[in-house]
Amino acid sequence: MTRVRAIPRMVGAVMRGQYAGMGRSKLALLGLGVVYILSPIDVLPDFWILVGVADDFGVFLWLLSSLLGESGRYVEHERTVIQGRLVEQGRLVEEEG
Repeated sequence: MTRVRAIPRMVGAVMRGQYAGMGRSKLALLGLGVVYILSPIDVLPDFWILVGVADDFGVFLWLLSSLLGESGRYVEHERTVIQGRLVEQGRLVEEEG
């Protein structure tokens, strides 16, 4: 669930330019995947039951794996940034003390 909860933070960080691990173009591609799944217009119409549903399912699997993979890398990035800040704060305390 950590990765799932990180997705909105990751999207915001990419949009603000605070996370260089994922470009806006990849974010746009993922957004197009969401639009494709939600859109009633398909490359392969759903009246061909197996084929029509398979393309949506394939896009869904790609989208899910991409989002979870990217959000996992983002969670690691957040941990690194937080640890870096804690180290910097520790140095300040030592220098002041």
